[in-house]
Amino acid sequence: MDLDEMLESINTREEFADFICGLKEDLESNPGEWENPTLERFLDAMEAWVRAMNFYVANSGDEDVLTPSWQTFAKILLASKIYE
Repeated sequence: MDLDEMLESINTREEFADFICGLKEDLESNPGEWENPTLERFLDAMEAWVRAMNFYVANSGDEDVLTPSWQTFAKILLASKIYE
């Protein structure tokens, strides 16, 4: 399943754990598609994206991301894959 499709179906802790596994598999299979393939860069991007979430909300209209949920955590991880 595609990561974006997985993201949309996350409602439980188990589904979030499956998403994390999917992220790991995506990194192993497609490292060239990751802007932040190292842990240090990934965590830097995660911090930056969380600090800039209000801009994401303004651009996407996705206000649900401001209320923490398993899906919100997954969105943070997925954004950290590519956020600069």
